[in-house]
Amino acid sequence: MSEWDKLQETCNSCTRCGLCQGRNNVVFGVGVRDADIMFIGEGPGEQEDLQGEPFVGAAGKLLDDMLSIIGVNRKNCYIANIVKCRPPGNRDPLDDEQAACIPYLRKQVELVKPQIIVCLGRIAAQRIIYPNFRITRDHGTWICRNGTWITAIYHPSALLRDISKRPETFADLLSIEEKLREVHANMQERTP
Repeated sequence: MSEWDKLQETCNSCTRCGLCQGRNNVVFGVGVRDADIMFIGEGPGEQEDLQGEPFVGAAGKLLDDMLSIIGVNRKNCYIANIVKCRPPGNRDPLDDEQAACIPYLRKQVELVKPQIIVCLGRIAAQRIIYPNFRITRDHGTWICRNGTWITAIYHPSALLRDISKRPETFADLLSIEEKLREVHANMQERTP
């Protein structure tokens, strides 16, 4: 059994927090398991819980549209969440729920080995980048940690609620596209 299969099996049977009690499906992740770029949201919503795949509802459709702007799709990236089970009523995942699930995400990151991580929204950014991350202030900024470039953009559901944030997000997407080009150029330079 592969490390991926073991991890998914562990997630599917997880009871480390109360979110397991209301789930229909564990929403493990989707995409290419050695992708250069990984997108991380906060947790599954209703449609994700029903289908067992991240970002499949209205926010998922918008995410797909956003990714297409920069030449990315579900066949050349990896998409996961901080928590793998839906919080009741789509509320923000609590700190203890995030803490229970974050080892699974860390293992996914370790297995994917992405060159770029894009946090989708405040919750993911605060867990992955730093705790006092302010999405309205800090979106689109880059940090490099252990050789991986990390940034955050507005969550697609926030863009559905407030279209005034879309121009800023478009600029952030262009920045991600440029970082992808840089990463690919650096990888080609190192290839003999």
